[in-house]
Amino acid sequence: MNRWLRSAAWILFAATMYLILTEAVWPWIHLPDLSDTGFTLVFVLFALVHCVAMEGWGRTGIFFAVSAIVSYLLEEIGVRTGIVFGHYHYSDMLGARLGHVPVLIPLGWFMMIYPSWTVACALLSGINTRTIPGLTCLAAIAACVMTGWDAVMDPGMSAEGNWIWENGGAYFGVPRHNYFGWLLTTFIVYWLAGWLWRNRPQVSATRIFAALPVIVYAFFAIRYVTNSWRPPLQIVALFSMVVPSFAALIQLALNRYRAPDHIGGR
Repeated sequence: MNRWLRSAAWILFAATMYLILTEAVWPWIHLPDLSDTGFTLVFVLFALVHCVAMEGWGRTGIFFAVSAIVSYLLEEIGVRTGIVFGHYHYSDMLGARLGHVPVLIPLGWFMMIYPSWTVACALLSGINTRTIPGLTCLAAIAACVMTGWDAVMDPGMSAEGNWIWENGGAYFGVPRHNYFGWLLTTFIVYWLAGWLWRNRPQVSATRIFAALPVIVYAFFAIRYVTNSWRPPLQIVALFSMVVPSFAALIQLALNRYRAPDHIGGR
């Protein structure tokens, strides 16, 4: 079963990388691609299958459930009140909704949460995060890695009309408040999932297979550096995404991969 899962993860990895490539070269070459919905579904399937291959069905189910529930609840509260991210609402571009939030959004959160977590785990490789302070450190680093991704993604997605910031914002039309909301949401997800993953057994994998989500994150970073609708965002991407992802890849290359059984506390 695990061999089939890893084969499926490789296929979905290749599909995800191709879809990112279509975005990177779009100004020069128009390759066949998918809609934002199709892209999200392929990417989230890769994240889920890779997580199952690495962690098993039970822990993947916990991780996905925590991510989906927390992100949906905070998004719903956010849209209704403006407290979490600032005042915004979703357009009809992202399809069917549950309440005020498109069903696609919790999937999109996990799509980003899992690769960002693998980057953070690689950055903290060799550090004991089995304790509550260590788990808190891992959750904080992972939250920063993912929020760094949103610092590049959110301006473009909102400019395309996927969601509307009702009062605009100082950062390419996005309120700074939004990024505090991202840090809060992702920290809660990582900390809760980590606590529920306590007593996690040791996981072994080849370096290259373990690195696949990190490679996806790094390729996204390169895509933003080479092709961005706002040139200043290329500089943001360089420091908010390229630096952590390449540091994580260096860690994985120089150290024998050891999946952090340190994600849970005791």
